Amino acid sequence: MNYINANDLLPHGLVEELQNYIQGGYVYVPTAQEKRKPWGEASGYRQELKRRNGQITEEYRNGASVDILAEKYCLSVYAIRKIIYQK
Repeated sequence: MNYINANDLLPHGLVEELQNYIQGGYVYVPTAQEKRKPWGEASGYRQELKRRNGQITEEYRNGASVDILAEKYCLSVYAIRKIIYQK
């Protein structure tokens, strides 16, 4: 996250109005609800998990046991079962 000086971004009148509420501090301006991205989309982690889960499912179909997959992917047996039986 980058900090931007309000004087460089906002009109002088708005800066003065903000100073009525906060001076010398940091204000976080969240993204508008309609512009938010779903979890993991911006970082690519969602795709990475989808790829990993596909590998787990494929290995299971090819005969790997749930216990072996749990150890290989550092997940619980319960988590492996959830991945295999989803959908």
